[in-house]
Amino acid sequence: MKILNGKELAGFVKERQSHMVKTLKEAHIQPTLLIIYDNDNPVIQKYIQLKNRYGEDIGVKVEIHRAESSDDIATTIEEANKNPNIHGIILQLPIKDQQKTDELTSKIAAEKDVDGLSNNANAFDSATATAINWLLTGYNIPLEKSKIAIIGRGKLVGAPLFKMYQASNYNVTQFHKGDDLSSLTNYDVIITATGVPNLITNEMIRPGTTIVDAGTASEKGVIKGDVSDEVRTRTDLTAITPIIGGVGPLTISCLFDHVIQSASKSQKK
Repeated sequence: MKILNGKELAGFVKERQSHMVKTLKEAHIQPTLLIIYDNDNPVIQKYIQLKNRYGEDIGVKVEIHRAESSDDIATTIEEANKNPNIHGIILQLPIKDQQKTDELTSKIAAEKDVDGLSNNANAFDSATATAINWLLTGYNIPLEKSKIAIIGRGKLVGAPLFKMYQASNYNVTQFHKGDDLSSLTNYDVIITATGVPNLITNEMIRPGTTIVDAGTASEKGVIKGDVSDEVRTRTDLTAITPIIGGVGPLTISCLFDHVIQSASKSQKK
C-alpha cells in the first residue's frame, strides 16, 4: 500500500520555489503573504504556524493579522488590495461569523487571492483542490479510469475539487457530510473533507481503494481526520494519506506558488 506523502513531494516544490524567490529578490521584489484570522481554534493556529515557517524556508515574507471583527477583516483586506508590496492575501477559515465568509473572501483582489476563494473568474484555482490533484498525480493514481467520490461541499476543498474534476470529464460524484455513505464501496478513489472525525469507517471501503483524507478537526487538542483508525490499519488499500503530512504540506506549497506567481506578475507591471 502506498502512503500518499505530501510532505515528500512538497520538498521538491520548495527547492524550485527557493530559486524563484531568490531571483525576485535580486530584482528588488520581496514576495509577501498576508494571513488574516479571527479565530483561535488550535487547527487554525497550527496551519498559520506551518505557513509562516514555510515562508521563512523559501524566503517569502509572511505577515499575520489577528482581526477583532468582521469589519476589521474587511478593512484589512481592502488596505492589502491597494498595497503593491503585498502579493497574496489569505483569510484563514473558519472565521467566527461564518455567514460572512463569502462576503469577505469576495473582497480579496483576484490577483492576490492565492487560496482561490473569491469566486472571481480571474482568481487562482483553489489551493487545496490543486494540492489534492498534485498528490494523486504525483503518486500515479489513474484518475481518468477511476470512479471518484468527493465527500463534502465546502468552499476550501469539496466544491472547487468537484468543479475541477467535472471540467476534466472524470467520473466523479459528490456527497454531503450528512448523506448516506454506504455506497462508497462502489468507488475507486475517495476524497473526504468534512472535518467530522471517524466519519469514514471500515465497512464503507472496499479493497484496492485510494483514500485522501483532507478533513481536519481538533479533539482535546489532537488533530483528527475524517477516516477512522481502523481503516488506516488495513493493508489491502491501494493508497492512503497519513494523518499528518498528506494534503496539508502540498496545499501550503500551492499557496506559496500562487504568491510567487503574483509577485512575478507585479514585476512586469
